[in-house]
Amino acid sequence: MAVEVKTYDANDVTVTVGGIYLTGFSEDLVTVSKDEEGVSTKVGAQGDVAVSKVNNPLGTISVTLLQTSPQVAYLNKLARSGQMVPVSVIYSGDPKEVSTANEAIVKKPADREYSAEVGDRSFEFQCLDLDMN
Repeated sequence: MAVEVKTYDANDVTVTVGGIYLTGFSEDLVTVSKDEEGVSTKVGAQGDVAVSKVNNPLGTISVTLLQTSPQVAYLNKLARSGQMVPVSVIYSGDPKEVSTANEAIVKKPADREYSAEVGDRSFEFQCLDLDMN
């Protein structure tokens, strides 16, 4: 039986913030997650089960850039201004995955650490309408 081998390429990942493509990613690149599960369940005293759809559209997108990335200053400026921006994360490999938010805000400027090697700058976006396709 032949084993099917899939290839992942980090170059198939693109992230845009306010129409600007991010470059200079660190090893962890990006994480996309919903802030809450999509359903909740409740079991009654006699074992009846009810399922409720959770309509919470909130999510978090976290990106990690090298401190030398040209977009670090841009993202820090967005954090200080509180400006809402659209964010998209697209993986064009197989299977293709698209995550978008029309309204997202950078939670805070990146923490800063300086050492003998190039450091990371991490940013979290609070997404008000995260859609994961």
